[in-house]
Amino acid sequence: MASRKLLLGLTAGRRLRSRTQQLFWPANLPEATTSRSLAAAATAAQQSGGLPAALLFSSRTISSTRPATQSAGDAPGPSALDHKLVMPEDEFHKLADETIHDLLEKLEVEYGDSIQMDGFDIDYGNQVLTLRLGDLGTYVVNKQTPNRQIWLSSPMSGPSRFDWDASTDGWIYKRTGANLVQLLEKEIGELCGTPVELS
Repeated sequence: MASRKLLLGLTAGRRLRSRTQQLFWPANLPEATTSRSLAAAATAAQQSGGLPAALLFSSRTISSTRPATQSAGDAPGPSALDHKLVMPEDEFHKLADETIHDLLEKLEVEYGDSIQMDGFDIDYGNQVLTLRLGDLGTYVVNKQTPNRQIWLSSPMSGPSRFDWDASTDGWIYKRTGANLVQLLEKEIGELCGTPVELS
């Protein structure tokens, strides 16, 4: 009895694989990139007497689009990360902590009492520096250890991610080339209406 069930199971499995290959073999499916082209392919398959394979699966489940081939002039994809070039974690913490603590000290000591603004507050906790400028907005500066970056949330320029640049001895936003400390000096000075020096 068990051998008969095994034989029936094998036979059914072969039939299913055979039909699946006939119905959904990639070479037999039309090339399609959108749900409209899949619907058109299904209609054409029905009119020719075939099964509408495109109606059985959505374009998210099965794609009949042939893989794109890379031409000789195309740039290669991203390369593997060279871990020798990544800043060691202890060095990152030293540089980032030093920068954030310097900013905290300058803001608290030199500007904490001199800037007269409703809602002005400086806070440092859980390795996050927060500068509230009342109705003008809030700055948040924090470390992102896995990326070896300092992140800034600014009410003027939005979010930015700064990487350490040894050649300039500072944290640089790669998209714009902006220096973290210089950007903060400029923006806070504009918002407060008084020159701010944080370096």
